[in-house]
Amino acid sequence: MSNCKIYLKPRKEESLMRFHPWVFSGAIQTIEGEPEEGAVVEVYAADKRFLAIGHYQVGSITVRILSFEKVEIDGAFWLNKIQRAYAMRQSIGLFDLKDNYTFRLIHGEGDNLPGLIVDVYNGTAVVQAHSIGMHESRLAIVEALRVVMGDTLKAVYYKSKGTLSFKGQLIVEDGYLYGEQSDGIAVENGLKFHVDWLKGQKTGFFVDQRDNRSLLQQYAKGRSVLNMFCYTGGFSFYAMRGGAKLVHSVDSSAKAISLTNENVDLNFPDDKRHKAFAEDAFKYMERMDQNYDLIILDPPAFAKHRKDLRNALQGYRKLNALALRKIKPGSILFTFSCSQVVSKENFRLSVFSAAAQAKRNVRILHQLTQPADHPINIYHPEGEYLKGLVLYVE
Repeated sequence: MSNCKIYLKPRKEESLMRFHPWVFSGAIQTIEGEPEEGAVVEVYAADKRFLAIGHYQVGSITVRILSFEKVEIDGAFWLNKIQRAYAMRQSIGLFDLKDNYTFRLIHGEGDNLPGLIVDVYNGTAVVQAHSIGMHESRLAIVEALRVVMGDTLKAVYYKSKGTLSFKGQLIVEDGYLYGEQSDGIAVENGLKFHVDWLKGQKTGFFVDQRDNRSLLQQYAKGRSVLNMFCYTGGFSFYAMRGGAKLVHSVDSSAKAISLTNENVDLNFPDDKRHKAFAEDAFKYMERMDQNYDLIILDPPAFAKHRKDLRNALQGYRKLNALALRKIKPGSILFTFSCSQVVSKENFRLSVFSAAAQAKRNVRILHQLTQPADHPINIYHPEGEYLKGLVLYVE
């Protein structure tokens, strides 16, 4: 057990009593001991009642809860947690999908492991720590992954250099903790793609759009498709498999465009339907004509902190208004927000305002979210970060 104890201010235990997995710095009355960042600490109410145990870190979120019971955070703990995450994905048939070897195994708070992300690409697990506690536990996590996944686990790549914020001195290096580098080609629903987990965004690919990409495929037949903020082209090659007559991919990053072209060639070599452009999204849409009847808007997060919310909502409104003005009548618009601080209601209101500004008649066909391997802890609604709408535009 931990030697360090954190006591909350009176009545500040209510969120923990509702199993919310965070303790904010403003709720803390006193700290008994001198915990280092990443240490395991016990949390108590003002009346000395035990509440939870978790990882300590300097910052607004001071404790990320690992358990609401007094348990040892040891190898058996990590094995149990990862086994339960694996079993959930097994029970929903994720591993039974034909030709799908790409999934999220650990989704932070959604799997009761705040600060930990694990994505699996054809047997390579990419581990990302968002807290010092998870960083300090990385070897125990790798060992648990090896036990749970058995022979299906070929390698573990640790990628946390860009995700850890801390006050103390800590040197973080990305690299393989188990196994060795593969060819970096993964398979999602029968489509191949390069995953750049060494230098790419997130863990190398946006696994959370898998179901939404499949839905897009159903709408693509015979359409002219524009994939904005394409990154490595996921929506583009699904559109091509769906029978799109042309697909244009746009991203401001030349590296992303290079990966998009490689991914298209993996699946549709020498296919003349696809072109890619390294250009700013707003500038591209400003100068384009009404050439497209299916547009995907999947921008990076416009807001990562609540103080940025107003500007983010203005950004979503501007982006969607521009697309709605330019899209052909009788078209489909897939539009997304991955900003955790932007609620479903806020995002929908931004798109509503954009439609009114563009003076287009718009109907909602689908309301989208993240897939089942990105579960939302019912006690942590902030985990519902991905919002999407599929619109029919007259």
